[in-house]
Amino acid sequence: MLVNLNEILKKARKERYAVGLFNTTDTDMLQAAIEAAEELSSPVIVGTAEVLLPYGELKLIAPSVVAAAKRAKVPVAVHYDHGLTYERCVEALKLGFSSVMFDGSVKPYAENIAETREIVKLAHAMGATVEGEIGHVGDAAEGLSSMYTTAEEAKAYADAAGVDALAVAIGSAHGVYKKKPMLNIARLKEIAAAVDLPLVLHGGSGLSDDDFAQSIAGGIAKVNVFTDLCLAGEAAMKEGTEKNLGYLETRNLKVKAIKEAVKTKIRLFGCAGKA
Repeated sequence: MLVNLNEILKKARKERYAVGLFNTTDTDMLQAAIEAAEELSSPVIVGTAEVLLPYGELKLIAPSVVAAAKRAKVPVAVHYDHGLTYERCVEALKLGFSSVMFDGSVKPYAENIAETREIVKLAHAMGATVEGEIGHVGDAAEGLSSMYTTAEEAKAYADAAGVDALAVAIGSAHGVYKKKPMLNIARLKEIAAAVDLPLVLHGGSGLSDDDFAQSIAGGIAKVNVFTDLCLAGEAAMKEGTEKNLGYLETRNLKVKAIKEAVKTKIRLFGCAGKA
């Protein structure tokens, strides 16, 4: 069933587990994520991000993602991640996404607030939710130079922007880590105490089991995962080539591998059986 973030994350925050956002740029990844969630009776969040649109255009994949969410036996939020422009966020909402993230984190603070509030106003009118970001989650390929979020910044931003979930920077990064990340769990707990919202951890691929356990115990209710799914799919395609499998056989091998990667994260996040 298609739901928004509030219908998934409020319960997760209260019961101290997290729900994964698995970005799905094609129907292979989409099938893997939905089937994994159904098999483990878990809520799940699927979608795409603006930076991924060159690999799966929004108008092409949105109908499949939204339809799959509506058919699913478990709660599924369809989320547009890291929307960099107002226009693209509006497009996602019009195409049926039940949630969007407006990422104005690199913009001047006043501009970030103003644009986020406009997205919130529109999304709420359409029954959708909005995730915002304060601080900046950087790129792992460029090193871990994130601008850490403070509790004061998080509260001020949440109060002013009116978002439904808040992504915070505590030391994680997008992509493949070049060195071991050091998450600031103490800072996370300060933010969780100051902000009455589900908190979001970006850059979930490559973190250790202990990183996840501490983050979720510290207040994280949503974890974004993409790179780990790509790595699982790449390994499966390599295996298919080495075994001289045909295209369709290799495709099914890829779906199976990605599904197992999703199931691993669902169990790790503690959301199995929470649908």
